[in-house]
Amino acid sequence: MFPQFEIFGRVIGTYGILVVIGGFFCALVGRFLVKRFGFDLFDLMLLMLSIGAGIFIGAHILYALTNIRNLITIFQNISVLWFDKFWEFFIMCIGGMVFYGGFLGGLAAVPVYCRFDRRVKPRQLFELYAVVVPLFHVFGRIGCFLGGCCYGIESPFGFTAHGNAVNPGVNDVCRLPVQLIEAGCNLLIFLLLLYLFRKQALSGRLIYVYMLVYPVARFILEFFRGDEIRGFIGPLSTSQWISLILFAAAVIGLTMDYIHTKKQRAAA
Repeated sequence: MFPQFEIFGRVIGTYGILVVIGGFFCALVGRFLVKRFGFDLFDLMLLMLSIGAGIFIGAHILYALTNIRNLITIFQNISVLWFDKFWEFFIMCIGGMVFYGGFLGGLAAVPVYCRFDRRVKPRQLFELYAVVVPLFHVFGRIGCFLGGCCYGIESPFGFTAHGNAVNPGVNDVCRLPVQLIEAGCNLLIFLLLLYLFRKQALSGRLIYVYMLVYPVARFILEFFRGDEIRGFIGPLSTSQWISLILFAAAVIGLTMDYIHTKKQRAAA
């Protein structure tokens, strides 16, 4: 694993590089997809900046929520902590990112963007979002693997890292490359949704398709994670609970969509 490398005396995180590469490929794919909605390159850039801001904010908020007990402890002891120590502990509690928080933040950014650009409907942008999210996630999980975070359980086969100072918990133990497995799952989901988008199949419902397929994969893969930082509520991890909620929301959404379509046809 290569959590960071040095160029011209500056240390650069591998994860950040993969995020930039993922954003580039999402922009490349999105450039062709938005033609259906009559968007130009400038519109696409504004949309990506809006959704990117939502993803960034949401990912950090959910990470902070998984560390809520530590945050409470920090503020309870604020009177005895020097500012530099308080700030150090505070950044540790909010500095990470959780994918589902980013996904929900990006989802919330879509209707906000549509309030300022009324040429496009939220349903159309949800279609686009559903396609590019798993593609972006492919690169994110490869970044996790190279960085040594979100690592898998001990396994007789897999990879063993040595000397990872950024995530020492991954060191000297052969671990299942669950990050790469999830990257592969996301690639398959992306190809499926891209195919459906191009064929205009399940039009207006691709976000529900994503919310049905990915949460199932994520729920299962969480059992093969070996890190404890992601947080737990009872017997399940935070991401497993969110997976259940998203899956249920997709089922409800599709059911309501079906009932609404059936009523429209009956009225016609």
